[in-house]
Amino acid sequence: MENSIFNSQKDNPLTWFLKQKDRLSALNPDMSDSMINMKILEKCGGELEHAIKCICVAPCSTEYYINAMKNIITRTRIGKTWTRNPMESKMVLKILREYKRPERPIFKCHKCGSTSHLAKTCTKKTKIN
Repeated sequence: MENSIFNSQKDNPLTWFLKQKDRLSALNPDMSDSMINMKILEKCGGELEHAIKCICVAPCSTEYYINAMKNIITRTRIGKTWTRNPMESKMVLKILREYKRPERPIFKCHKCGSTSHLAKTCTKKTKIN
């Protein structure tokens, strides 16, 4: 199942498209070529599928779909997943290791100086000079 979804970083559009076409035609031999192509486009993913459908308006040949797919992948970032730079992640880990939490301030009662409560809940009487 994982091989049926297109990944532009691992898969070559030509080989992936033809493998999917062979799979679908083996499962459903009575399916037309245009239906097989539409099923394959559904496995490409949202943005890539939409871009290919915009270029290939009418039911086209398999070759036209493959060429459109190659052009979109090489000229745009559609279909590519974002990956973090490995050096950047090492720097982030180093910074996180060096980061120390600031110590929490100790809250005291202003009337009696106790750390167990605050002034508004203090039970001791206030001293007035």
